Amino acid sequence: MRLHELAPAPGSTQTRKRLGRGVGSGLGKTSGKGHKGQKARSGGGKRPGFEGGQLPLVRRLPKRGFTNIFAKEYAIVNVEALDAFTTDTVVDTTLLLRTGLIKKELDGVKVLGNGELNKKLTVKAARFTGSAKQKIEAAGGKAEVV
Repeated sequence: MRLHELAPAPGSTQTRKRLGRGVGSGLGKTSGKGHKGQKARSGGGKRPGFEGGQLPLVRRLPKRGFTNIFAKEYAIVNVEALDAFTTDTVVDTTLLLRTGLIKKELDGVKVLGNGELNKKLTVKAARFTGSAKQKIEAAGGKAEVV
C-alpha cells in the first residue's frame, strides 16, 4: 500500500451542497430555502425548546432540590477489585488509573467494602468505609488515608 492508493471507505464521504450555483444545479435561486418566511431569512428559525409562544415545558415544571457546589465526588473502588493485585503491593491512585480500575481521579479515591480481600496490601486512598478498612486490616494489610 502506498500513500496515493489510500482512499476513504466507500460511502463514508459525501460531497457538500453547493448552494446558489444556478438553476441547473437544483439548488440555485432560493438555495433550498423556499420562498420567504422565517426559515428563509438569515439567522431565521426558532430556538431549541420554543413552543410557539406557549409557556415552555422548562418553565412549566416545578423547580426541585438543589446542587451542592462544594460536594466532593470520589472515584469508587470495591475491596474485591483490589484482590487482583499481588501480595505486598502498594495500591495508590496512579496504580488504579494505570490498571483501569478507575477512569478519573476526581476528588480522590474512596474504597468500599463490597466483596472479600485475601491478600496483604497497603492501600492509599482519600476515604475508606468502615467495612473496607476492616477487611484490608483483617487480610494483614494497611489502609492509609492520603
